[in-house]
Amino acid sequence: MSAIVVTSDRFADHLMPPGHSERVERAEVMQVVASRWAERGGRVIEPRSATREEVGRVHASGYIDAIAATAGRATMLDPDTYTSPESYDVALLAAGAAIVATDTVLGVRRLPLDTSRLRAFALVRPPGHHAERDRAMGFCLFNNIAVAAAQALSLGIDRIAIVDYDVHHGNGTQWTFYEDPRVLYISTHQYPFYPGTGAAGEAGAGSGEGFTVNVPLRAGATDGDYDLVFRSVIVPVLHEFKPQLLLVSAGFDGHERDPLAGMRLSTAGYAVLNRHLSAVADATCQGRMVLVLEGGYALPTLAECLETTLEILDEERPSSPPSAARAPEEVGGGEGAGAIGAPTDRGPEAVELVRAVQKPYWRAL
Repeated sequence: MSAIVVTSDRFADHLMPPGHSERVERAEVMQVVASRWAERGGRVIEPRSATREEVGRVHASGYIDAIAATAGRATMLDPDTYTSPESYDVALLAAGAAIVATDTVLGVRRLPLDTSRLRAFALVRPPGHHAERDRAMGFCLFNNIAVAAAQALSLGIDRIAIVDYDVHHGNGTQWTFYEDPRVLYISTHQYPFYPGTGAAGEAGAGSGEGFTVNVPLRAGATDGDYDLVFRSVIVPVLHEFKPQLLLVSAGFDGHERDPLAGMRLSTAGYAVLNRHLSAVADATCQGRMVLVLEGGYALPTLAECLETTLEILDEERPSSPPSAARAPEEVGGGEGAGAIGAPTDRGPEAVELVRAVQKPYWRAL
């Protein structure tokens, strides 16, 4: 099997106040999914803690000191973000899991597996994509996916794509690489919504101009809307960029059963998104793909989505990637569209908005 799970039972040691959405039961779901994967013959490996140097590639030294100072006690960093006595250590382990997943896929960490095509899914908490250089927010302490990207950069990979389909915009990841053309950041997210960033006009700055692609979707977007923006914007841009590594901030809080947002993605819809990304990875970067868990707060749904995602990561290489993006008026039938339904007006609206901003940067649009 070619899909590797990176996780630890220590992720249950990050404790939140009673009633908090980022509750310890999420770690229990992760462990159940990992155990089932191992029972099926899949590989599950333990992470290591990220070093201060590794975390310091994306976070300020003073900020790391501030999070380290929470060790051994419970604190409130903002109205949504808390620590417990072991949260600092657990957060380092989450960032380290993203590094281990990246090293494994890039061949730095060698495993005795009879396959040359590895994908890795780091099942971690706390999540990370809201954490900025010197600020914790949105349940996040260290930015796990940004730490993974920085690790790949340190290994000489200089064309990395991050796709973030969490329902919330990954402000921390965006700002980390906003001026860096080596890292293409693409986000689909409910908008307007927390944290308030992610407008289509936020497209990068300096030498990184055009390398941030925000796809804001109004609440109520469906499987068909997401499929449309992937086919019409995300997949073409990824093919044009030709990443050497594809990283995914995998948040499942856009699910129709999730309590924190207002999207209407189904488990089948998430499967479609992951198949798009899997095909892009096979076509552009030898299948090298790393997913890092972000949100997802309806526990049975989270388990369902994680298991489905692992099955997709382990599928045989598709014979060809998904077809080229189609114009909004052409979507509603054909391969992939019928199974998940036609888009509402939200998908075409987002495609038009993004194309207006991004067309100067991407020939494929």
